[in-house]
Amino acid sequence: MSILKEFKEFLEEYKVMGIAIGIVMGLATVALVNSLVANIIMPVITPFIPGGAWEQAAWILGPIVLRWGAFLAALINFVIIAFVVFLIAKKFMKQGKKK
Repeated sequence: MSILKEFKEFLEEYKVMGIAIGIVMGLATVALVNSLVANIIMPVITPFIPGGAWEQAAWILGPIVLRWGAFLAALINFVIIAFVVFLIAKKFMKQGKKK
C-alpha cells in the first residue's frame, strides 16, 4: 500500500477535513466575537468605567495591579462564544432525537 493511499484513508477514517473546517470556523467565530465585544458592547459600557479606557481599567493595590478591563472583555467573549456553541449543540442534538 502506498503512503499516499494510507494518508488518504487516514484523512477519511478520522474525518480530518471536517475537524479542520470546524477549527477554521471556530477561529473565525472568535475573531467575530472579539470584534463584537471591542467595537459594539464595550463602547456602551465605557462611559461607566472611570477614565473611559475599558481595556486599561485596573485596580492598583500597592505593587499589585489587577487589570479587570481586559478580564471583563475576555469574560464577555467567553459567555458569547459559549452561548453560540450551546445553541448550535442544542440544534444538532434536537435533530438527532427525531425518529
